[in-house]
Amino acid sequence: MDTIGSPAAWAGFIAFVIVMLALDLGVFHRKAHEVGFREALAWSAVWIGLALVFNAGVWWTFGSQSGIEFLTGYLIEKSLSIDNIFVFVVIFAALGIPAIHQHRVLFWGILSALLLRAAMIFAGVELLARFHWLIYLFGGFLIVTGIKLYLQRDKEEHPESGWAMRTIRRLLPSTPQLHGERFFVVENGRRLATPLFMALMLIEVTDVIFAVDSIPAILAISTDPFIVFTSNIFAILGLRSLFFLFARLVDKFRYLKVGLAGVLVFVGAKMAAVDVYKIPPAVSLVIVAFMLGASIVASWLSARRDAERVEA
Repeated sequence: MDTIGSPAAWAGFIAFVIVMLALDLGVFHRKAHEVGFREALAWSAVWIGLALVFNAGVWWTFGSQSGIEFLTGYLIEKSLSIDNIFVFVVIFAALGIPAIHQHRVLFWGILSALLLRAAMIFAGVELLARFHWLIYLFGGFLIVTGIKLYLQRDKEEHPESGWAMRTIRRLLPSTPQLHGERFFVVENGRRLATPLFMALMLIEVTDVIFAVDSIPAILAISTDPFIVFTSNIFAILGLRSLFFLFARLVDKFRYLKVGLAGVLVFVGAKMAAVDVYKIPPAVSLVIVAFMLGASIVASWLSARRDAERVEA
């Protein structure tokens, strides 16, 4: 695989991720507590700041093309991860997970997601390197996914009653009662999963479903495994703080899915047409940023008009 990442760069980045995760759970969130808006805002700023510093390092060391590819990939993955938040909010509400325990569930869910994403990224890059025709399949899949997301933008999610939860409950004995921050409990000699663990399993399944969309999307921007992996991981690492920042505001982003649908269709078309015309990385960045920015501004203006009507 052609990559800008040397063995030292890979080792350094993985060590950084391990240290940050250890500090997160072992130091800053050692005791279970409800994450407030200010704390979530501070941590979101930290993660975004670290990603931008890393981006600057990539730009300075490897050139503008690698820097733009990282930034575009990070922007796409960050935006798609916000869509996860809509589902996470529904999962926690449906299973009655109190805010004080939500960070613990998200931490372990995202930790396993890191490993899963790494495997999917390397598999995707290797498949594209060996079977070039898959690029047309991935591109078509993203176009169809984008159209589907647009058509179903107002559809309510009910993951707690879907096939995933029914399968988990069939395979895993569980109890509807919470037992603090424990994932398992023994009742009448039986080891049962608590709602906390059931929420974790649903989040895992949700991440797999979203990864099927997001991995091909970022592969449309770059096939360098180091660029794809690092931009993806930075987006996932900031997902927990982003959840607590936006969990109360999900209703304000009513047009975000329209923007995400546009992005998926664009990167899918870019991928499918790669042998005919290659869109410069800088142009891709501008188009993606415009689509997402326009959807956020439109959502904000719509929410503002609704608030003015209520006041009137």
